[in-house]
Amino acid sequence: MRVYLPATLGMLRQLVSDGELFPVGGTAFAVTPTLREAYAEGDDDELAEVALGEAARASLRLLAAEAPEDGEDVQGPEAQASDSQGSLPLRRAVIVADIEPATARPDLDDAVVRVGAPCRLDAVAAVYVDIADAEAAVRAAMAVIDEADLGDEDAELTVGDALDHDLAWYATQELPFLLELL
Repeated sequence: MRVYLPATLGMLRQLVSDGELFPVGGTAFAVTPTLREAYAEGDDDELAEVALGEAARASLRLLAAEAPEDGEDVQGPEAQASDSQGSLPLRRAVIVADIEPATARPDLDDAVVRVGAPCRLDAVAAVYVDIADAEAAVRAAMAVIDEADLGDEDAELTVGDALDHDLAWYATQELPFLLELL
């Protein structure tokens, strides 16, 4: 199944170095039967854009979860890798891959699926990543993503500003070069 995995730049580095990556909680997004039913119109490409957008929003949540609280140092293996390879910019990332098995999770949302296998680098069709111009909006959205999820209108507008930035498309073979240039 074609899935859209929310990621961070650190996770992309792990994918390139290890050759595989298991999505956080096994969560991904896809064009599911429930997503098709939720839209009166829309072809597969348009529905794929919806799944990609949901994964991009989930990427904000991953970035927010990794961010240190004010005055704290970042901890964990990804932070250590980041320190040894230079700090990474704050950008959303989405991995597009073909992974089996993937099970729809309509109890969570229309496009949510649970994958039961790691994402292998050779199964990646493409990667989407924010460009530098989006970093300020991403930083602001990270700070309020939880409030937006709880219905705060101002926070939702801030998150919307970040989501308004289109993600740049990269072919799989471009990924190592992209990460090297960051």
